Amino acid sequence: MLSLKQVIEALVFASPKPLTPEEIRKALRAAAAEAEDLEVIGIGAASEEEIAAQLNLLRAEYQQTGRAFQMTEQANGWAIVTVSDAGDWVRQLYPETRPARLSGPALETLAIIAYRQPATRADVEAVRGVSVDGVMQVLLDRNLVKIAGRAELPGRPLLYETTEYFLEHFGLKATEELPNSDELRRIELPKPVYASAEKSAAPETVESMDSPAEPPVAIDPASDAAVADAAPPPNAD
Repeated sequence: MLSLKQVIEALVFASPKPLTPEEIRKALRAAAAEAEDLEVIGIGAASEEEIAAQLNLLRAEYQQTGRAFQMTEQANGWAIVTVSDAGDWVRQLYPETRPARLSGPALETLAIIAYRQPATRADVEAVRGVSVDGVMQVLLDRNLVKIAGRAELPGRPLLYETTEYFLEHFGLKATEELPNSDELRRIELPKPVYASAEKSAAPETVESMDSPAEPPVAIDPASDAAVADAAPPPNAD
């Protein structure tokens, strides 16, 4: 008979998407409702707290045994994924789907938004010192950033923030897990100069304010690690 930990491991392994403790609890309840075996019924009575504890035990076990895969908690649940060091090997299985790489300017822009969100386009341009129209659209198209509303400033500029896909791609549960997050957010960065309300232009628009209809483009984690490893570079071209 499988233990609670083994059942949870099987569910996470078999799922095509990350699972939350609540989703695992519902699956256990459903199995118990159809079972007559008392042990199965007992496993089905597990609470979310017990499930979360077992998930953390599995994560620790994978780390201690040096497996090529790991149990990770992401923004949208728990998943079993290969370790980053295995990326070059795993990619050889799918040569026809080579991931697109982000350019240096796109990575710098993404880093500024990640650490300073919600941020306007002018906020980003004040730090980078150059226009970011093109790279901002790339980040929107790849579902790494999204429009979060409008700032209460002259011209009502759009606000941008990172998406759930951004967290999933970089293996983060929340943006607070970014390296040196608190410290970097306290650093004073160049500020944009906004026009007065009388001289402000029409509200900023973009080509598409909705989420992409198609799945996001895969991106090479090896090339994007800079977002998780470094602070937004001030005044970098």
